[in-house]
Amino acid sequence: MPIPSIAPYQIPAGPFPARVDWTLHPDRCALLVHDMQRYFIDAYDVTQEPMATALPNMVSIREACRRAGVPVVYTAQPGDQHPSRRGILADFWGRGLDCGRDEEIIDELAPAGDDIQVTKWRYSGFQRTDLRQLLARHQRDQLIVVGVYAHMGCMISATEAFMSDVEPFFVVDAVGDFTRDEHQMAADYIAKRAGRVTSTADVLDALTPAPAPGESAVVSGRGRA
Repeated sequence: MPIPSIAPYQIPAGPFPARVDWTLHPDRCALLVHDMQRYFIDAYDVTQEPMATALPNMVSIREACRRAGVPVVYTAQPGDQHPSRRGILADFWGRGLDCGRDEEIIDELAPAGDDIQVTKWRYSGFQRTDLRQLLARHQRDQLIVVGVYAHMGCMISATEAFMSDVEPFFVVDAVGDFTRDEHQMAADYIAKRAGRVTSTADVLDALTPAPAPGESAVVSGRGRA
């Protein structure tokens, strides 16, 4: 069953609380692209907010991570889940995705050969997966979180990262949600309780090498020099 259409809304601009002063480091972080599957994104008009901003920002962050050698991890839910796996999630959301098109990551963010794909079963990308072990294997203790939905899988994955001593960076203008209020709530919660709320511009700055003397810096995709 398709997800009902999500009405356009403006991404919350903050300011958000700043309980920690963590700094993002390319050699410490990984990127989590959370559930950017056709089943979920079909509910949006991607030419309208929030996706008109959030989706290009996700692409820019993903490309910057690849250039910087930062591991890119995708979560994706499987289609045609057996009731024993779907469990009580079905009480809230029904049977979920169908096999095939529903499962695909949207074209703009399609995984490349070196990217990591994690099959996801619950709101958190850490539940019933090996995401913790993957981060440890790559010696990563910071996690950039982008994708959908801000107040469910993104917020809960960020919170569980925090509970695993992984510093989450919740990119407020690179996530989408059902409503502005829920988007705002997710950002406020993370900022107060579990991580750092940041912007695409700040993430790109952190991932872009400092220019050599005499060179000018251009942040890809943001029109900044």
